[in-house]
Amino acid sequence: WNDTVKLADTIAKHAQRPRRIHGATRSFQAIRIAVNSELDELQSLLAAAVEALKPGGRLAVISFHSLEDRIVKQFFAKECGKTAPRDPWGNPIGMVRLKIQRSVTPSASDPNPRARSARLRTAMRLPWSE
Repeated sequence: WNDTVKLADTIAKHAQRPRRIHGATRSFQAIRIAVNSELDELQSLLAAAVEALKPGGRLAVISFHSLEDRIVKQFFAKECGKTAPRDPWGNPIGMVRLKIQRSVTPSASDPNPRARSARLRTAMRLPWSE
């Protein structure tokens, strides 16, 4: 292939089924994610954000596809959940989820079509954590 249009046409031609989104979109997304090491960068960012967050500080992460969202969800679960480290009194050390239990997604009437897959997850560093 000499250009992306030819590659996109080839991918779309061999896509499993027609969708409302062009068949090559996911393939180009996968290439971009791999070339930019986006998932590794996200994991590094989350770890650095927790370190930089002051007690009582809040972290909000917007993910735009399921791979990102899974990493954020698992990171928050590790930091906040049953596997979170505990102090001698049994209190979790690190972060805790805010009252929002589910991720926030855009409404169907949102005028921005790029926001259709966005998910917002939030957490707060515990006031007693260091």
